[in-house]
Amino acid sequence: MTVARELAEFLTGVSVSDLPDQALDHAAMVIASTFASAAFGTTIESAQIVRDLTRDQGGRPDSSIWFDTGAKLPVAQVARVNAMLSDAAASDDSDLRNIVHAGTPLTAVSLAMAERLGSSGQDVLDAIVIGYEVAGRLSEPITPGFRNRGFHGCLGAAMAAAGAAARMLRLNAEQMAQTIAITAVSIGGLATAADTSVAREYHAGLAAMHGVNAALAAQRGFKVEERILETYQGFFESFGGVDGAAAGRIALAGMGESWDIVTDMAIKLVPGGHPYHAFAEAAAKAARAGGFSPDEIDSIEVSRPGLTKLSGPKHPADLIDMAHSPANFLAAGAADWGFGWINASPEKIADPVIHRLIDKVRVGPPPTEHTALYRQGATVTITATDGRFARSTVLLPHGSGALGIDWADIDAKYRALMPASGLSASAIEASLAAVKNIRATNDISSLLGLLR
Repeated sequence: MTVARELAEFLTGVSVSDLPDQALDHAAMVIASTFASAAFGTTIESAQIVRDLTRDQGGRPDSSIWFDTGAKLPVAQVARVNAMLSDAAASDDSDLRNIVHAGTPLTAVSLAMAERLGSSGQDVLDAIVIGYEVAGRLSEPITPGFRNRGFHGCLGAAMAAAGAAARMLRLNAEQMAQTIAITAVSIGGLATAADTSVAREYHAGLAAMHGVNAALAAQRGFKVEERILETYQGFFESFGGVDGAAAGRIALAGMGESWDIVTDMAIKLVPGGHPYHAFAEAAAKAARAGGFSPDEIDSIEVSRPGLTKLSGPKHPADLIDMAHSPANFLAAGAADWGFGWINASPEKIADPVIHRLIDKVRVGPPPTEHTALYRQGATVTITATDGRFARSTVLLPHGSGALGIDWADIDAKYRALMPASGLSASAIEASLAAVKNIRATNDISSLLGLLR
């Protein structure tokens, strides 16, 4: 049996009643988080361009673009646009093992398919959980190899979309395996471009679109090489640089013992790249503990297992730079004793106080104890000009599923970002309430109607 088929056999045999309540609750949180991120994305030119192109092309009236009163459009194209809206804002979610932003394509695909099919809210939550599992299992064996080889996390995001689309269509195991295989031969993506340009959200849109198209093709009987994951020069070897058979064993180990969306998913409660959220959080805690004002700070030192230098732009000039500037996260956290949605604003990105502190950031020796506990975590030490210092360690960023996610944090994010969509305050509150009640929703169109 192939890796794709064995995974598909397991997942198609799981019913929604087999899924833990926490997994379904996290899926609802992912929807709220993705809507909030997409609302901010409506203000970003890259997402606007592809949205307008999709409108111009027209087509079958399957599904709705969020925050748009125009006609419905083909399901794969709508999934692409909505995924781009969310990813463009860099405010979605991540799998902390590999920093794959799975929730964005999962929400975009599941809701677009649900609108086309007339599916229930519970169907959507179920598909999100299944899709997260596909992404996590097929990304784990190639992490960190795929990044070291220059590829982007859209590899896993496309697998998330494929799993969700196949689940929404209720494909059988053979068809789901083919959906995964077709997606494996469809998606690529270069990390260098995604770190420095709007290629990042373009990748996200393609990931969502490819997953939908793969499922629709598999439903009609389209078939490719089902061994493509594990075969010579296949998905695992080509993207991860690993032995395909060994990678397959990793991907299939312990199925059903836990669920990726519970143990490894984290929702962004502040903007920017998830690997740096703990940097800002630890820097803020250290600055507060020491009572340091920006003028008193002599140095900001960060350490993390495997970290030897800081990547990305040192002094950010725009949102893309900010999202990929670990030095900015550290300096902003130390300067403001916190880091929040305001840090995505042009004013904060240009803040001269933060830029002065950026030049005081350095990388310290990596920790030698309890290194396995650092999951995108960090230790930050702030030293004052008079020699005083304070240190803080954050092992997982706030909003991680493993720590437990509070709906109050999701509510705050929703209310902070949704106004960018142009929705009224009453519509924002109504849509948030509808997301929280999505398990009882028989037709997803009632929720999506609140976003128009």
